[in-house]
Amino acid sequence: MDLGIRGKKAIVCASSKGLGRGCAMALAEAGVDLVVNGRNAELVAKTAKEIRDRFAVKVTEIVGDVSKPDVQKAILAACPDPDILVNNNGGPPLRDFRELDRTKILEGVTQNMVTPIELIQAVIDGMARRGFGRIVNITSLSVYVPIPGLDLSSGARAGLTSFLAGVARTVIDRNVTINSLLPGKLDTDRLRGPHEAGTQEDPAAAAARKARISADVPAKRLGTPEEFGQICAFLCSVHAGYLTGQNIPVDGGLYVSAF
Repeated sequence: MDLGIRGKKAIVCASSKGLGRGCAMALAEAGVDLVVNGRNAELVAKTAKEIRDRFAVKVTEIVGDVSKPDVQKAILAACPDPDILVNNNGGPPLRDFRELDRTKILEGVTQNMVTPIELIQAVIDGMARRGFGRIVNITSLSVYVPIPGLDLSSGARAGLTSFLAGVARTVIDRNVTINSLLPGKLDTDRLRGPHEAGTQEDPAAAAARKARISADVPAKRLGTPEEFGQICAFLCSVHAGYLTGQNIPVDGGLYVSAF
């Protein structure tokens, strides 16, 4: 399917690896020029090179934590009038809520609620003036299915969801949409657990780990960043202009609800 976005410009936050990378790859495949971002300069450069080599689109690299104002400023300077914004950022680590002090709570809320709101504030009016905009927020299935120990992540992302529900309805008439993707169990480093960067996992151990983690998923497998990215790209397409304010689980059927 032609997504109708060839030549558009996109900012994809935290896109050097994992789900953000999957989204960047899918958008590049559709012909979109990109700003890619991540905290590890080597990984950002590697991802950017692969995208350029495979898809021959323009890729600008911005290294740093997207929750930092100076990094946001650099991203927006590199692409001041994006057509597409994919908000993404790592969440707080698994931690009993009793261990959270005010500083940790504010850091988590800044990473997963304040930062995407700030970026949306910066780009949404320009999108509306130009008559095209697609904003996709990568949140988490824990917005719907709370996970003990990820309370801060769940709360911040749920806050973002509620905050944007009204905002989304104010710009749809100018062809700007805001939707969220809620990943469940996808095959990323986060599910692999602590390990040295760049180390290879034993294939048999990896297969056993994935089978164990996905046992309660109706699909009986983990999702991939690539298929997640393709869903994101569709939400950014010209075909999704009548879809806004929605929260779409990408979870292999793990979240059980008829509505």
